[in-house]
Amino acid sequence: MTPLKTLVARGTALVLAAGLLSACAVNDLEDTPEPMGRFLLGHNVAVVSEDVEILQISRKIENDVWVDVVRDEMNTRFSRYDGDEYYHISTAILGYILAPPGIPVVAAPKSILMADVYLFRDSDGGEPITDEPKRFTVFEEGGDALIGSGLTRTAEEQARSLARNLAKQVHLWMLENEEWFGDPSLMDPETTSPGRPVQPLKPVAGQEAQG
Repeated sequence: MTPLKTLVARGTALVLAAGLLSACAVNDLEDTPEPMGRFLLGHNVAVVSEDVEILQISRKIENDVWVDVVRDEMNTRFSRYDGDEYYHISTAILGYILAPPGIPVVAAPKSILMADVYLFRDSDGGEPITDEPKRFTVFEEGGDALIGSGLTRTAEEQARSLARNLAKQVHLWMLENEEWFGDPSLMDPETTSPGRPVQPLKPVAGQEAQG
């Protein structure tokens, strides 16, 4: 059984767990970001895996939509950092469920996204910081713990909510490993700041990601 199907096989327990997790809304984007060394967002890449797993009950959206929403939400969270050393984020979408409308409660899991994330330090010459990607499984925010969002959100709205929660979980992972991002006291205070407004999303020439 694949990892995504294993999650869904948990049935009602999964639905309830999703409800508990979704209670932790992503509401910190108006705050100054927590210190993260000398981090400055460089390349922000997202791809959909060639063998992406989409459960049969799921709504479908184009791969380009996934790429756009994941890149946009990563940019919204991480472009606020104003460090002086570039770090690159590469996201590979492995599988998803976008809850459809009109499904009975017992068969209506919350929308789910699975993705692998690599992090690169520009000065390392293309080698990822970790040997293996970090795998994330996230649920969409908001909604009722026992009712899927298929009746209240479009597929793109569900995907954006999942992407927003993915970016938040990636951020928490990075904050747990602050040693990756250098000593902020080495930065020039005249050219850096604790935080800044979200920057325009940079175009990507050639979508490439490991995973």
